[in-house]
Amino acid sequence: MTDNDRQVSRRSFLQSAGSAAVVATAASSLSGCLGGSGDGGGTLRYGRSSHSATLDPQNTTSGEVSKVTNQIYDGLIDFEPGEAAITESLAIDWSMEEEDVTIELREDAQFDDGTDFTADDFIATYRRFVDEEYDYYFTDASTYGPFTLGNWIEEISADGDYTLNITLTQPYAPFLRNLAMFAAVVLSQDDIEGDFDFNADANGTGPFQLDELDTSNGRILLTPNDNYWGDGPNVEELLFIERGQNSTRTQALVEGELEIIDNLGPDNIQSVEDSDAVDVQSGQGINIGYMVFNQSRVEAFRDARVRQAISYAIDTESIVNEVYSGIAEQADQPCPPALFGYNDDLDPYPHDPEQAQSLLDDAGYGDGFAFDLTTFQNARGYNPAPLPTAETIRTDLDEIGIDVTIDERQFDDYLTYTSEGNHDASLSGWYTDNADPDNFYYVLLHPQVESPDGQDWVDWSTEGYNTSNRGAWANQEFMDLVEEAQQTAAEDERTELYNQAAQIAHDEAPWVYLDYADEIRGVRSNVSNYEVSAIGGPHLHLVELD
Repeated sequence: MTDNDRQVSRRSFLQSAGSAAVVATAASSLSGCLGGSGDGGGTLRYGRSSHSATLDPQNTTSGEVSKVTNQIYDGLIDFEPGEAAITESLAIDWSMEEEDVTIELREDAQFDDGTDFTADDFIATYRRFVDEEYDYYFTDASTYGPFTLGNWIEEISADGDYTLNITLTQPYAPFLRNLAMFAAVVLSQDDIEGDFDFNADANGTGPFQLDELDTSNGRILLTPNDNYWGDGPNVEELLFIERGQNSTRTQALVEGELEIIDNLGPDNIQSVEDSDAVDVQSGQGINIGYMVFNQSRVEAFRDARVRQAISYAIDTESIVNEVYSGIAEQADQPCPPALFGYNDDLDPYPHDPEQAQSLLDDAGYGDGFAFDLTTFQNARGYNPAPLPTAETIRTDLDEIGIDVTIDERQFDDYLTYTSEGNHDASLSGWYTDNADPDNFYYVLLHPQVESPDGQDWVDWSTEGYNTSNRGAWANQEFMDLVEEAQQTAAEDERTELYNQAAQIAHDEAPWVYLDYADEIRGVRSNVSNYEVSAIGGPHLHLVELD
């Protein structure tokens, strides 16, 4: 059976319970047409723009996957709901002194299959992700492996069942925050070393367990994990539903078919505000939307003057105010304003076609050139209107003789295509994983390989290349600053280093900086205890339905 046709059911009430009452419950929750008001907390239906291509947190860079896996799996550390502060999860205490990290684990956590969580589970999780010598190493692991854990851990061992001793390769300031990333959640050693399909099944210590994966209909049903160590869940069922179009998703919310929707488009906010039963909830985002130049593929993009010219030519103020209807602000550097390390002295590139044309002339591209702009079809928080954004860019660049062909793709296909370096340029974006500037500067703009002498880009095929750097940019001065900041403990010193890195990134323009977007959600009025989180979560186990 192909992935598009697959419907996987695990511990499914449809098959295991065998009672008419249970079948009726399943039918109502899967229909998406009845309210979430059943006994025991009801059904919380969460509408989103894309389905999860996998349930394996080590096999993805997609936030759509983490929305689901964060309900099933726990990390050692978590983020406070609605905040960037870290808090305990499977770890209850920790210390970090230079390269030495000690982590004390809770003794009351179990996976949903009833097996106890121990330190060995985290060690097996780490080794599956990054240790090529491990018999169960995951050869298709995502690019998160190296920058989350692999680049930083020199040695790891268990002291009994509930203490981890970790030696880092160097002092690394963001390490504890990395342990709260969705890609660092803990898998079961028994599953890793057994015949377990992490793509289509799940077994975690978190508040929910997988009940049904219905890929053909874009639905994932979760039910409470009876072995969960913490508070909640407060609902009987949690159903993730794909509604790709903003308007369709918004209509379903207003008509009572969904309780929460994300990626609320600017054109649909008024529909939510006009409804007595629905509210718009928002918070400051920790994200960036941008257009990336693939210097490995397009020779013209290797000239900073060309990149600067395109930055001047694209009217980002118009995109933010007209296309995004003001739910975002213009971007001017990789790090968003919510984080330390944001350089307040920088400004967005102004819309200046004359300056753009002058720079193209100086670079020898005065007659223009052509490239493909790859974008995704489904709205994202950092880009709530991807096709209109691409069309605006095409129109603006046509004024300076640059011919843009829009290559529009479904989100999963877009991720695969761009991760393989097939794009000329692409619309892209990033939500923070750990609320640290390193998650933008190092993850997205450092190639994590040596740059050739006298060249500020690398070939995509270079062994060990960080493909999250979709532009193949490799500016050595920038890289040195970012690496120094990683090894610096004092936040004020790190801030100054990142300010310098931001200046270089602004001037060299490896991206067109588009926007920093607010986090916007549509929420029905019968939902309580829901926090809009810019990082981690969403913490849906805390939600209650009235």
